[in-house]
Amino acid sequence: MINFGRCTQQNQSDMEKLVIATLLVFFAFPLFIGAQDIIFKKNNDSIVCVIREVGTEEIKYNLLDYSQMVLFSVDRDKVKRIVFSDGKEMEVKNETKNEENYIDNRRRAIKIDFISPLTGNTTISYEQSLKPGRSIEGSVGLIGLGLDPGGNNPLGMFIGFGFKLIKTPDFYFSRMRYSHLLKGGYIKPEVSLALYGVDRDSYHYKHARETIFSGSIMANFGKQWIFDNVMLFDMYVGVGYGFSTSSYNDTMVYNFGYVTGPPQFPIALTAGINIGYLLK
Repeated sequence: MINFGRCTQQNQSDMEKLVIATLLVFFAFPLFIGAQDIIFKKNNDSIVCVIREVGTEEIKYNLLDYSQMVLFSVDRDKVKRIVFSDGKEMEVKNETKNEENYIDNRRRAIKIDFISPLTGNTTISYEQSLKPGRSIEGSVGLIGLGLDPGGNNPLGMFIGFGFKLIKTPDFYFSRMRYSHLLKGGYIKPEVSLALYGVDRDSYHYKHARETIFSGSIMANFGKQWIFDNVMLFDMYVGVGYGFSTSSYNDTMVYNFGYVTGPPQFPIALTAGINIGYLLK
């Protein structure tokens, strides 16, 4: 004889289990979908996870294989991009080079070489920031606009152009960013040319005029400080290759922006102290 009451109870029990299983799948499904966030690191590794926070210094996330109470993190600077479960992508910017951190920085500067008038010229430079860690700088030297300790009556001009690579980062406290776009230690490859005339004593003529052309390719090493986003102080030295058409080029020749060696040893040297004003 078939016990219909027992069958009915069994069917109800199976139905309850099915409902519970369905509910578990229903509620677990969003967690499973949320776990499809993917962090792509710069070393080409990837992390499949649930992202909890994208901070300024690190990204926090959960892993499916661990309890939701366990929170993992990865340095933001190690991450290239994030792909979220809904398909949206986020490029992760390095905070050191994030332009938004420097909105209030003045990006241009006009400078004068503080020592140059004592050596027979006045050198003026202009620097323009291109982006964090990069700037360009051009210089013009007015030869003859300054003291003339040698009595050679110099007159002419030299120009220079350089691309400045600023050390990353020069930061305040623990914040990984430049304290100012134009502040920090740097290396600046630079090309310079000069054309000028000077008086020379020759065998036939007293104070004969000589026209000299010179040039150099140098790497300048220095550091620049910024004060209150208004003033700057810059010190540098440089070394490289150079030439001069001076009749005295069998020894070191001062070309009013740099010193060049003789043809058999075509070294070029420079140094300077700049004081400047930042422009908006």
